[in-house]
Amino acid sequence: MKLKNLDTFIKIAKSKSHKVIAIAAAEDDNVLSAVTEAKKQGIASAILVGNKDKIHKIADEENLDIAGLDIIEENIPALAVPKAVSLIRDGKAHILMKGMVGTADFLRAVLNKENGLREGDLLSHIGFFEIDTYHKVIALTDAAQNIAPDLKEKTDIIKNAVKAFHRFGVDNPKIGLLAPVEVVNPKMVSTTDAALITMMNKRGQIKGAIIDGPLAFDNIVSKEAAEHKGLLSDVAGDTDLIVAPNIETANALYKSFTYFGKATVAAIILGAVAPIVLTSRSDSDRSKLMSIALAASY
Repeated sequence: MKLKNLDTFIKIAKSKSHKVIAIAAAEDDNVLSAVTEAKKQGIASAILVGNKDKIHKIADEENLDIAGLDIIEENIPALAVPKAVSLIRDGKAHILMKGMVGTADFLRAVLNKENGLREGDLLSHIGFFEIDTYHKVIALTDAAQNIAPDLKEKTDIIKNAVKAFHRFGVDNPKIGLLAPVEVVNPKMVSTTDAALITMMNKRGQIKGAIIDGPLAFDNIVSKEAAEHKGLLSDVAGDTDLIVAPNIETANALYKSFTYFGKATVAAIILGAVAPIVLTSRSDSDRSKLMSIALAASY
């Protein structure tokens, strides 16, 4: 199976058991708009943790239907996060979503060793893009969480992503390891790490995917470009996931997709006991909805 478009996540979400989103500091017009639309489409419902008066004011001003959504009063945003996290830990919610609270406060509660949502050693961000110029959905990691991952961290990022693809019905995703060139250069860590990870995949140390690298961006998205350079690759031109060498590269590519490529994106953080949604105020309404659908599909 391949992900042809982001609507696939809506179909998957509707086919699974009903999901509830715990929203930390829910007094956010963008988040409330996305959540009410998700509820309307039958993707998920929500528990709103935050300032009740502000939530109702936003709902009235934006004409949002929040009837049927439970509200837990908490006027201090930083304290709303652990309350939302506890809803996940107690099995009352299945997805955590960031509202009007700082990212540092949000992640501090998620990563709390005693009461947080840690599952493995590493959290990682993944975005799925619907771009008119590519023949299927293409994903990118990690544009928001890990700054300069070393070899071990890169393998953990890949394993998080592979687990997600498997949950979405893609049994053997094709993963391209991004680098400036497609040959190993000892002075470029991105190429040496890519070559090692590719060999780890071939030797069965990283399973459930087809991995190739180092690959320059043109080789990742174009089979013709790879063939022109004499590269034989099962990944080139049919990549499901791009693994960037660092956050600068991934973040620039992410924003290039959305701003220049006019892509719609669905993004979540992986590696916790529940998927985590952090939408940006610059995300389109469709992107926000698709991020919720992605989390509900996980």
